[in-house]
Amino acid sequence: MSTLLRRTRPPVRLGPVSTVWRPRMVLALIALAVLIVVLAAATVAIGEYRIPLPEVFATLAGASGDAGTRLVVMEFRLPRAVLGMVVGAALGLSGAIVQAVSRNPLASPDILGITAGAGVVAVAAATGVTGIGLLTGLIGTNAAAIAGGLLTGLGVYLLASRRGVDGYRLILIGIAVTIFLRAISEWLIAHADVRHAAAAQTWLSGSLDGRDWTDATAAAAGLFVCAAALFPVVRTLGPLQLGDDCAVGVGAPLGRDRAALLIIAVLLAGVAVAAAGPIPFIAFAGPQIAMRLCRAPSPPLLASALTGSALLLGSDWVARTLWTTELPVGVVTALFGGPLLIALVLRRGRRTTR
Repeated sequence: MSTLLRRTRPPVRLGPVSTVWRPRMVLALIALAVLIVVLAAATVAIGEYRIPLPEVFATLAGASGDAGTRLVVMEFRLPRAVLGMVVGAALGLSGAIVQAVSRNPLASPDILGITAGAGVVAVAAATGVTGIGLLTGLIGTNAAAIAGGLLTGLGVYLLASRRGVDGYRLILIGIAVTIFLRAISEWLIAHADVRHAAAAQTWLSGSLDGRDWTDATAAAAGLFVCAAALFPVVRTLGPLQLGDDCAVGVGAPLGRDRAALLIIAVLLAGVAVAAAGPIPFIAFAGPQIAMRLCRAPSPPLLASALTGSALLLGSDWVARTLWTTELPVGVVTALFGGPLLIALVLRRGRRTTR
């Protein structure tokens, strides 16, 4: 008992808010923030016109007097880096919420079909489907893609919520829906005009290329709104880790808050997909890596968001430097995400057989 009392950390109170001081988590957050800054600067530095890292930092600080360098950094390359940070954070946060709500590390928006739903709408708009074209003309392609992801997430949730939400049933239904929606996307591309098909196929690969401040600002606004909406319901994630019965026993409004959390996760994934296309495995890998960095029992939200940003920026840097031609960043994330998913499945399989 005395050992347990020594290991229990006292809460830190800041007015009406209390938290627990966890030095490892704080150090992990600081390290992730520094890594994001370095990766963003490295992303800005590379290109046909290479800029040394010290000059990049000087330009960002306003200390560089070279107008050409300022133009390249601030107008051409910095929006891509900012968008990478925002999209990675949105995917990491979305994955952390889905994994915490479902209590399953294999759950993520791309596995549950949410990104595929948003992708079908965007591909239909790009390939000239009449009804979708009218919809995107009214509300815009980004909003239509978010609506597609939201409808898909709602459908998967309803199909999996019979007699309570089971994590594995949610994943199996999500995989089936993902396969079905991707088949629709491929069919639309196969029957589209060559130019439209090429544009849609590039978008489906997931890329940060060609984005500007308009894309970065819109994605940042969407991330801010979703993060603000998360605050009133985030406390329910703790009781949810104990199971539905325990969550209800401690007075958590389980049905309402779970639905709100999943809607926020879907909106975050929709914002990311609308900005950069369906980039796979960031939402899956970010929370799992953050859990191990912080030694947390469930996906930590802020650390997952920062890990997602670091993963996407690092993948974008790899996509632009390790090959003679630039690859879509989604190809690189799939290269490291696939083995990570296999490793996690095998690890869980060994645990269940013990």
